[in-house]
Amino acid sequence: MRSTARWGKTMLMKEIALHIMDIAQNSISAGATLIEIEVSVDHERDAVFTSVKDNGCGMDEETVGRVVSPFETSRTTRKVGLGIPFFKMGAEECGGSFELSSKPGEGTYISASYAISNIDRPPLGDMAETMLALAACNEGVDFVYRYTVDGNEFVFDTREIRCILGEGIPLNLPDIMAWMREYLDQGIEELNGCLLYTSPSPRD
Repeated sequence: MRSTARWGKTMLMKEIALHIMDIAQNSISAGATLIEIEVSVDHERDAVFTSVKDNGCGMDEETVGRVVSPFETSRTTRKVGLGIPFFKMGAEECGGSFELSSKPGEGTYISASYAISNIDRPPLGDMAETMLALAACNEGVDFVYRYTVDGNEFVFDTREIRCILGEGIPLNLPDIMAWMREYLDQGIEELNGCLLYTSPSPRD
């Protein structure tokens, strides 16, 4: 029989972006109208920091204590809840840390960090595609993506885009989607040259 740790490791998502997508979907299910996602790369500290903050319904202390279990979920479509516990496991197994805080009526904050030089660290993945999918499929929700590399910052904020477009124009129109994809790609690539889109490697 496999140990719990070994079983868990086989179930970890292959990219950090997939974890972030899963957590953001939890936020949407919790009624959030604003979801703030941050990814910060700090080579001096040998760390990738990630966080998801929402203004959803939040959780009480008892629920917070349960959701880190791989067998706890609020979803009716999945019998076993994997997102949060394996986000936690993945970070801790890669020399990082995990934090979850939440209050009913105020929202939830989840953060995880990874050691860049850890050989088991998953790649960041395609965050441009992740943000584009979230924005396109959730018209009633605004998203902020803040990405920093060694102090340099790029911000994608759907609230600003809506202000430019004007009232009543959805974000999922083909031309707008194409523009957002280009904007995200350029902003991310200018900061790190796609450094974290590949497999983990020792820092330069």
